[in-house]
Amino acid sequence: MMSYPDFKYKQIAVHIAGGSRERLRFRADNILIEDENGKVIFQHSCHRLFALFIIGEMSLTSAAIKHAVAFAFPVILMNHNLKVYAKINCGAEGNTLLRAKQYASGDRNLFIAKMLIRQKIDNQIALIKNVRHLAADDKQAVHFLNTFDLEKAENIHEIMGVEGNASRIFFATYFRTMDWKRREPRCKRDIYNLLLDIGYTYLFHFVEAMLTLYGFDLYCGVLHSFFYQRKSLVCDIVEPFRCIIDQRLRKAYNLGQIHTDDFFVQDMQYHLQWKQQAAYTKLFMKDILENKEAIFKFCQKYYRWFIKDADLAEFPVFKIK
Repeated sequence: MMSYPDFKYKQIAVHIAGGSRERLRFRADNILIEDENGKVIFQHSCHRLFALFIIGEMSLTSAAIKHAVAFAFPVILMNHNLKVYAKINCGAEGNTLLRAKQYASGDRNLFIAKMLIRQKIDNQIALIKNVRHLAADDKQAVHFLNTFDLEKAENIHEIMGVEGNASRIFFATYFRTMDWKRREPRCKRDIYNLLLDIGYTYLFHFVEAMLTLYGFDLYCGVLHSFFYQRKSLVCDIVEPFRCIIDQRLRKAYNLGQIHTDDFFVQDMQYHLQWKQQAAYTKLFMKDILENKEAIFKFCQKYYRWFIKDADLAEFPVFKIK
């Protein structure tokens, strides 16, 4: 398992492929991406690589996969719409003690679910309070969010009900200056929902890479129920960190970094222009990487808390800055 000093040394690399004739290969413990003429257009030391995101089409050989496994970093392959279509993950395997605890942790699941959503709501409150000039509606929204009492929730459905109501208030308040309508995941009905989907996707796979380090069964969640091929545990642990993407979207809007010409509409859905993907990828990844140590420490502490059956008061906490 990776230690914190080792993790601080690691980096995340993102490459947007220019065409299917680009090739990924290795040389002297370095990962290389070459164009059709054999020119190196991307190079990174495998020893310093935590995860590699590749957007677009590229040739990937069995030798490249073998090296990725040997150096234990995940390769996440995404199409130009930033939808993940394949992953090569290299985490801890055979952690049977951890997985046995996961499958038999029903008595702690309710507490974990409450803690994750409590932190999500607390971070939503913090974002609203960080707005420079709070209007009366903002203060009222903070008051409403503070009134949600998760301790009274008796099951997961009630917790999810609280989360849904809190998020509706938060989005309507925090994004009200952006002509916000409503949150519609994966529907791409407007630019802001599309950008949230993009940011949440990067965040999801970053958290997934963290959890993979310890050998969790990613499909065994505590808040999100079992569903075929859904990595419910990752969906759970992402919740306190969604505020990172929410904050970046509002900052980008206020700084004039979002341009309607960067998007196009097809089949009543918004899509990001291919030429603009690098700019928006950099936008979200910058904030994720600024919080990478906090996310790593949260996942590390969660693993230790979970495997040791630690005191409830020792549950990890993430607070947005």
